[in-house]
Amino acid sequence: MSIYVGNLSYEVTQDHLKPVFEDYGKVTRVHFPTDRETGRARGFAFVEMSQDAEEDAAITALDGAEWMGRVLKVNKAKPRENSNSFGGGGGNRSGGRGFKTNNRY
Repeated sequence: MSIYVGNLSYEVTQDHLKPVFEDYGKVTRVHFPTDRETGRARGFAFVEMSQDAEEDAAITALDGAEWMGRVLKVNKAKPRENSNSFGGGGGNRSGGRGFKTNNRY
């Protein structure tokens, strides 16, 4: 499972963030998603730790904590939605409010 870390400064790097989480256990991965168009960080990251108990301890300690002048939002990451899924069927989109049209040509 991953930890979502939000409200990060755009200047934060792995070298800044990893030691914060290492206080609670072994960090196995830190990932900073970037904007596809600009290549800039998006202000959040995902951290993976070796044990669930370590993740829980980090979340408890760091959620709402102030770090680098910002209040962190730290919680269990939600599974990513399948990008190929377009959701439920659209159904019949015609109809509306029952306006009748008498098109005469």
